[in-house]
Amino acid sequence: MKKIKYIVVVLLGIFAINSCNDSDLELTNPNQLSPETYFKNEVQVQSAVNAAYANLQTRGLYARHIFFALDNMSQENKGNPQLEGNKVPFLNFSFDASSDIIQFYWETCYLGIAKANFVLDNEDKINALSNSVLSQERKNKFLAEAHFLRAYYYFLLVPRFGNLPIYTSSTTVVGAARSPKEDVYKLIEADFDFASKNLLSKSTEQKGRATKEAAYAYLGKALLYQKKYDEALAAFKNVTGFTLESNFYNNFMDETEHGPESIFEIEYDENLGVADKWGSDTAGDGVAESTLRGQEYGNLGWYNVYPSDDILDEYEPGDKRFGDTFYVPGSKYNNGANTMTAANFSSSAGLRRAGWKKYQNYYKRVDENLDSSINFKVMRYSDVLLMMAECESMRAGGVQATAIGYINQVRGRANVPLLATTLTKEQVFTALVHERKVELAGEQVRFDDIIRWGIASTELAGTGFTAGKSELWPIPNRETSSNPNIKPSDNNPGY
Repeated sequence: MKKIKYIVVVLLGIFAINSCNDSDLELTNPNQLSPETYFKNEVQVQSAVNAAYANLQTRGLYARHIFFALDNMSQENKGNPQLEGNKVPFLNFSFDASSDIIQFYWETCYLGIAKANFVLDNEDKINALSNSVLSQERKNKFLAEAHFLRAYYYFLLVPRFGNLPIYTSSTTVVGAARSPKEDVYKLIEADFDFASKNLLSKSTEQKGRATKEAAYAYLGKALLYQKKYDEALAAFKNVTGFTLESNFYNNFMDETEHGPESIFEIEYDENLGVADKWGSDTAGDGVAESTLRGQEYGNLGWYNVYPSDDILDEYEPGDKRFGDTFYVPGSKYNNGANTMTAANFSSSAGLRRAGWKKYQNYYKRVDENLDSSINFKVMRYSDVLLMMAECESMRAGGVQATAIGYINQVRGRANVPLLATTLTKEQVFTALVHERKVELAGEQVRFDDIIRWGIASTELAGTGFTAGKSELWPIPNRETSSNPNIKPSDNNPGY
């Protein structure tokens, strides 16, 4: 089997209501399994960890909503007339606290955090297992996976919402108040640091699980987002053993997953079951091993969005990534047996210049359907190289020629001219903005990039973006109405 199956039936009880004992009317906590009856062997420990992965696959995240929200806000997408109404506000920044997409995002991340905390709450019980039942190395690596996943969910949340409630136990009953984002980052750093020291390397770990190198990469990214350039660079330098794919498009096909460039992927495999995909907005407690990304973006599918002129015009002449990122009239598909025509890019509003090719299944078939097994490569080695370039260029005493060397590794594969090693710091920054835009197009990174660089007002001029408001999402209504420690008046500015 090429992928792990994240959700395991035995873990469905984590968020189900336990029975009560009629004889003494003693109620059990509905949010956790009993430690007295669980964590008895490796299968149970692994099942608990697997359940924490499952929320990544929900429609609240990578099955559907996250790519619309972030690609729309970055203006890499434009919407065709049939684009659903709840996704349009992310193009014009008109969303508010009633958005179901924002609610699902918040809730699935916090449910993922609760599942990770369930494992960590039982650390003593796991460590008490005999080494003949579960070796200490594997105990440490399962706990490290829980730390990695908790950090990953918080890292999805903090750029979107800023200050956040922090939960480090699954037994919390009353909702927490918002803590400063600096404290959230401290937890993220500590979790990724623990994970980096205790996870297995990619060369020895099962495909689909968090690895030592992924933890270092995300630790570096979290530090970079805080402009801790020296610390971030030190973390990135531990991401070793990776190379760029010789064929850029290998990063976005089903058959070439977990390749030499892949550091962390969100797993999908429709052969494992897709029955619960329409009920998987947040819980991650059913079988939903497919993403709708292909059908939603496919120019021969629903074609709800299409690549904007802004992103299409960013590519230099001869950049090989253009043809691996977009379909245009004349593009071959279906194993080379078919050719896209202009009519393949039509909508009720007229013809479009292009359609998305990344994560589409057209390379091997004539149409999309509701299910796609193509994993999301959410951390690639090219991303790390470009982040290393940024750290080197921005840090005190940084050597611009070294930064340019990292960028040129990425440009070399794209068959575009290499940058001169004599560029100034300002010119290196301009080159980085361009390179990340074309290398990582449609991979949900650009909006966060332009926000942290402070250039969003310029890049998003005329879109409805409002400085001081649109950088963050509002805390969803359901949270402010149910959490006594977060009132509607505590929401982010402008909401």
